[in-house]
Amino acid sequence: MADYPIISDISAYIVRMLREKMCPEPIPSPNNIEVSSPAEQDVDYILGLYLYDVREEGEVALPSMRSGKTRLRRPPRPYTLYYMLFINGSSQMGLKAHDIQKIVGRAAQIVNDGGVVYPRELQAWLENDESPIHISPSRISLDDKVRVWSAINKPYQVSLFYKVAPVFLSSEIVIDPPRVTDASFTLRVNGSEEGEPHA
Repeated sequence: MADYPIISDISAYIVRMLREKMCPEPIPSPNNIEVSSPAEQDVDYILGLYLYDVREEGEVALPSMRSGKTRLRRPPRPYTLYYMLFINGSSQMGLKAHDIQKIVGRAAQIVNDGGVVYPRELQAWLENDESPIHISPSRISLDDKVRVWSAINKPYQVSLFYKVAPVFLSSEIVIDPPRVTDASFTLRVNGSEEGEPHA
């Protein structure tokens, strides 16, 4: 299962996807798209990707993962990531309303079209194919969106909200399975059975 950089890898994947398809139109340079927070001041970018919440989704019915020939690793834990795509307020001096709307529309189109990624695309060393990670619109109310902006002491502005799931994060805890201390064998001799337990 994916290792702990998976959260950062997902953020980098979304930004890379946007940079590849939004430049030079409607955004002039890939450097104008960054992982950032609206709370950061005096930063030079136009479109920001902000991870504002990470939620652990509790236990799932997954078996322990094999680690080596005889050892087992604790099953991974599932998480959901919550992102906001926003226009950087300090960059809006030269942007008109229709420019901002074009950027928001194009970003929504790109993320919706590229809304599935496999962990192995993000972490090439993974040995097994794993379930896909889905990037989908987060269907939250306007009030909830305003709360996200208020949490960072910024006035609300039009922005896009997404959830990313399931994101399985591996465990480093290895479990040694219990040793066999007692075994029982049945021998069949000339049509009869004799039990011979062995310790």
